[in-house]
Amino acid sequence: MEGTPVLTSLKILIIGDSGVGKSSLLLRFTDDRFDPEQSTTIGVDFKVKTLTVGSSRVKLSIWDTAGQERFRTLTPSYYRGAQGVILAYDCSCRSTFDGLNVWLNELSTYATKENIVKMLVGNKIDREGREVTREEGLQFARAHSMLFIEASAKTRDGVQVAFEELVEKVIQTPGLWQAEGGAGAGGAPLSLASGGAAAMETCSGYCSTL
Repeated sequence: MEGTPVLTSLKILIIGDSGVGKSSLLLRFTDDRFDPEQSTTIGVDFKVKTLTVGSSRVKLSIWDTAGQERFRTLTPSYYRGAQGVILAYDCSCRSTFDGLNVWLNELSTYATKENIVKMLVGNKIDREGREVTREEGLQFARAHSMLFIEASAKTRDGVQVAFEELVEKVIQTPGLWQAEGGAGAGGAPLSLASGGAAAMETCSGYCSTL
């Protein structure tokens, strides 16, 4: 849209244990595809997508980090400058939920933005044999001041909403993106359409914010 400010390189991370579907979430969001043969990320993957949030167009740089322990030494530098992060777990695998505290500790150690916005995503709700209830995810998110959503990269459920609500919350936190003088990276203030704050409170029926 002509005249709409663009915030370039808003940095978003996706972190969590190996196998929770981080790469599938990213692929679904950026390309609207699901690959059942998705290979394990080695080191880091990176994609760019432009998103319209309210009256602002935002260019996202989304980093998908490897979950395996042997790659963890590669990831600390990728936390620098990130304004938002998705912490993902697999609703059908309790151990990936139990491991979230490790990722939160890593985030607090390496993130350079004090008010980085966190979104907890319980992925793979399409699978049978759920091991983590929605209530458990919601309680964990509340305890750690995170947005929350359950999603399925396979069926699309919740994926677009997760990224949109995360980015909207970042935009509502000026200290994360404002340049000196109160402008975004594009030189003009970012804004949300009327009702944006209310939308964050309801999170399109999926999320919970505090």
